[in-house]
Amino acid sequence: MDNRTSVARAQILNGIRRALRRDALSGQARQEAEARLAQPPRGPAVARANLQHADKVALFCQWAEANNATVARVAPDQVTGEVVSYLARNNLPAQAVVAPGADLDLFDWGSQTLLSLRKGRAEGSDPVSITGAFAGIAETGTLVMASGPDHPVTLNLLPDTHVVVLRESDIVGGYEDVWGRLRARYGKDGMPRTVIAITGPSRTGDIEQTIELGAHGPRRMHILVVRE
Repeated sequence: MDNRTSVARAQILNGIRRALRRDALSGQARQEAEARLAQPPRGPAVARANLQHADKVALFCQWAEANNATVARVAPDQVTGEVVSYLARNNLPAQAVVAPGADLDLFDWGSQTLLSLRKGRAEGSDPVSITGAFAGIAETGTLVMASGPDHPVTLNLLPDTHVVVLRESDIVGGYEDVWGRLRARYGKDGMPRTVIAITGPSRTGDIEQTIELGAHGPRRMHILVVRE
């Protein structure tokens, strides 16, 4: 952190402190705050997700489908074929923008000669995006996406259809498990700029309490849960 950033941060925090009518942190209070930041306490866990891993996977699939996503459980060598089949079943074009990370390179995309792929960030004209996921949460059927050069955030938001490849080993019980995994992978000073939790396709019920899919993001989400 350079000096200008440090000064600006101090000004912001001091303004908040004055608004709350709090004095500057004492030595003990500062130590307690720094200790909490260095070793964050774990929040409460939800009992329904306290399961054996196979049951967590099943619970994730159940909740994802309840939240209007579609789910296919596949072997690694079935991933690319399932993507093409899904697009065909839904009369979607056989073209997609793909997250540029190395994880998806493990699958045999070259075997699908009719599928046109482009790596990079999504544009408004892209009909389909294909990404991995940092984690899946069994508690609610939620996907967690960590942004970065290997996963531009536009892939989660712009295309009308979002296809997600999720490994069974990346399915956890609850939200607290995700924060632990994030800290372990990225470290205190290397966290992603954006962490997005996505529960099914975009939807709203603001107008006459009628659910409308695709309100502010993809209207379709297809999750490939890959057996390992």
